[in-house]
Amino acid sequence: MFFHITLERNMQLHPRHFGPHLRDKLVAKLMKDVEGTCSGRHGFVVAITGVEDIGKGLIREGTGFVTFPVKYQAVVFRPFKGEILEAVVTMVNKMGFFAEAGPVQIFVSNHVCGIKNAYQYKSCSCSLIPDDMEFQSGDMPNYTTSDGSVKIQKDSEVRLKIIGTRVDATEIFCIGTIKDDFLGVINDPGAAA
Repeated sequence: MFFHITLERNMQLHPRHFGPHLRDKLVAKLMKDVEGTCSGRHGFVVAITGVEDIGKGLIREGTGFVTFPVKYQAVVFRPFKGEILEAVVTMVNKMGFFAEAGPVQIFVSNHVCGIKNAYQYKSCSCSLIPDDMEFQSGDMPNYTTSDGSVKIQKDSEVRLKIIGTRVDATEIFCIGTIKDDFLGVINDPGAAA
């Protein structure tokens, strides 16, 4: 889910950047340092939409650097348990598949029991992939239905549901399922060939 929130950060700036374009230098450094990063508390910072306030700088003794408190607005992306996302499959193996929805990597397991404790997933079903899909190894590993009508392979687009998240200081890990109504493949690149 996307949120528009206000954040604060202390920015250090070298004295060579002082002058009439000080604010522009601070904003450029803020964007470079913050956009694309992840904090466990707020999620992934997608974009900075505006700078509300730049406080008075404090000179750091011995270095000459100045620390400015900066208050800014940003769009952040934070996945939650129960959220439905559309993602692109990046890797398929016999244990399941990995998919990416923006900056978030999601694992859809064929064997949940082994990872349920890591993600605090309470109810155990043996697979998060529908029972009629089987792993097919080969040049292009995939999960295929018994009748061959649906195939999940690298670059397939899938709709999935987040069933668990684990938040670290700088990363968010998710597991998902496609074993529910209206979930699964929404675009198969192999079907167009």
